[in-house]
Amino acid sequence: MIDTVWKPFAKEFISDLKQSVDLKQIDCIVMNHNEDDHSGALPELMKEIPDTPIYCTKMGEAIIRGHFHQDWNFVNVKTDDVLDIGDHRLVFIEAKMLHWPDTMFTYMTGDNILFSNDGFGQHYATELLYNNTVDQAELYREAIKYYANILTLYSPMVKTKIKEILAMKVPVDLICPSHGVIWKDNPMQIIEAYQKWADNYQENQITIIYDTMWDATRRMAEGIAAGIQAEDPSVTIKLYNAAKIDKNDISTEVFKSKGILVGSPTINYGYSFSIGGILEMLCGLKFKNKKAAAFGSYGWSGEAVRKISEQLKKGGFEVTGEGLQCQWAPDASAIRICGQFGKEFAAYLQKNK
Repeated sequence: MIDTVWKPFAKEFISDLKQSVDLKQIDCIVMNHNEDDHSGALPELMKEIPDTPIYCTKMGEAIIRGHFHQDWNFVNVKTDDVLDIGDHRLVFIEAKMLHWPDTMFTYMTGDNILFSNDGFGQHYATELLYNNTVDQAELYREAIKYYANILTLYSPMVKTKIKEILAMKVPVDLICPSHGVIWKDNPMQIIEAYQKWADNYQENQITIIYDTMWDATRRMAEGIAAGIQAEDPSVTIKLYNAAKIDKNDISTEVFKSKGILVGSPTINYGYSFSIGGILEMLCGLKFKNKKAAAFGSYGWSGEAVRKISEQLKKGGFEVTGEGLQCQWAPDASAIRICGQFGKEFAAYLQKNK
């Protein structure tokens, strides 16, 4: 058996498993990764079959012990170790930091299945099992969202691991991640997508992220967007209120973008908490090769723009200037200035592709 499920579903998992197989017939448990959503049902399972060996990496054993404090029958494995299960063999492939230090993949010969754990997955719930049975646009939207929010930080490791897998030159008929659909129809398509996403990915897109108190910063954002569109009609513009839109959706659009603009009113000599949260998240993901600028409205002190710029620089963004401020609500003249700011940002991106 490969992996379990999240703890809230442990009893249901064991009940369903018993309907499919006599638990005493389970000869081995492979734990590819031991985050709670993968290992949460392990204690319930081990109550039923306490002596069954658990195959995992050395770090995997440490994490399981750290979670559950049990002295189970652990068998540590590493890359190229093989477990003979009769007609098939399980070949283990360590995949450290994709996205935890314990992660590994398991390849099953004969049926040519790559059990890829978090790799190639999606946070996508469907009753349909396979990639060719679901809406393709929806599937890829979820797949890139998963990559952007979970694996972006580890893109160098993704590139290295994909090269290693391809170098094995083994047939892959199914890729079975632990989240989302199984890749059955042309399973290599998701590996090809990962190769692109891991290589400082960007599209012809600019994303504008803002929060607003009394609509002044919102109006600035819309004015900047109009200026970008006037300068470069071919570019896709995404405009998001950080206080209202899911943070994972925003970071996905940042992942796709060649440039971003972040705006906030000045609040308590800083920026709003929603902008603070999204900046912290974006900086942690360490996006590469992206331009950025800051903007915002203020009443009397005006620190937000400077502080946003500083945070963007810390996160690895190339900040293109000092940013744009508007005191109180923007009038027609200020909106024109916002438009010019957007034009200049778009022109800079066109010049510095």
